[in-house]
Amino acid sequence: MTDAHPLWALQRRLVDDHVFTDLTHAFHPGQPHFPQFPDEERTQPFDMAAGAGFNVHRYTLVGQWGTHVDPPSHFVDGARTLDQIPVEQMILPLVVLDISERVAVDPDAVPTLADVAAWEERHGPMPEGCFVALRTDWWKRWPDAEATANRGDDGASHVPGWSREVLEHLITRVGVVAVGHEQTDTDPGSSTSAGDYGLELLLLENDLWQLELMAHLDEVPEAGALIVASWPKPLGGSGFPARAFAIHAR
Repeated sequence: MTDAHPLWALQRRLVDDHVFTDLTHAFHPGQPHFPQFPDEERTQPFDMAAGAGFNVHRYTLVGQWGTHVDPPSHFVDGARTLDQIPVEQMILPLVVLDISERVAVDPDAVPTLADVAAWEERHGPMPEGCFVALRTDWWKRWPDAEATANRGDDGASHVPGWSREVLEHLITRVGVVAVGHEQTDTDPGSSTSAGDYGLELLLLENDLWQLELMAHLDEVPEAGALIVASWPKPLGGSGFPARAFAIHAR
């Protein structure tokens, strides 16, 4: 049976010998979100508690809600939409770039090329076609909207994010397929507070996709894991809540 159905045997080995870590927040009304977006509205047109034969919820929300995927079309008109991202890109080698210790001291911290070099010194070159996730431990502030935004007395948001030098390196040197992070935005709060989303544009205009508001990256090794990410398939969709998880050794 094993020889005849090797993928079934592989699935059993993955379940028996590995850890599955959910990287996704459960979304709900009132959660942290981009300030210009409306809150989620949720109703229940069919309710078993009220005598209906089944439960059905109606969800009204923007695509960029909770842990979600941004395809290139989110920022680039005419670029790839959600339904055009191939399923082969939904399971990838997972690289975790950890700057959480620096963020604990300085919430405005961003990754540097020295962080990338240190990762590669420990683990070897980042694999082409991988998914690189930025670990900041910012997910632990969920679902406190004020703590997530972390605004100073001047109203500016002090939140970590990516840096241009690292994203350009990942795009041009590593050849990543996608990236992800635990914050609301690709760009650090110092940029978004000034209305600058240039790093998100850089990523998406290079035909990459990303996951935002990831969780539990502190439970995943820096190297050696796989990420599985999926989402619904709206025709022409520019974003949607996603479900992502890592598979890694015990």
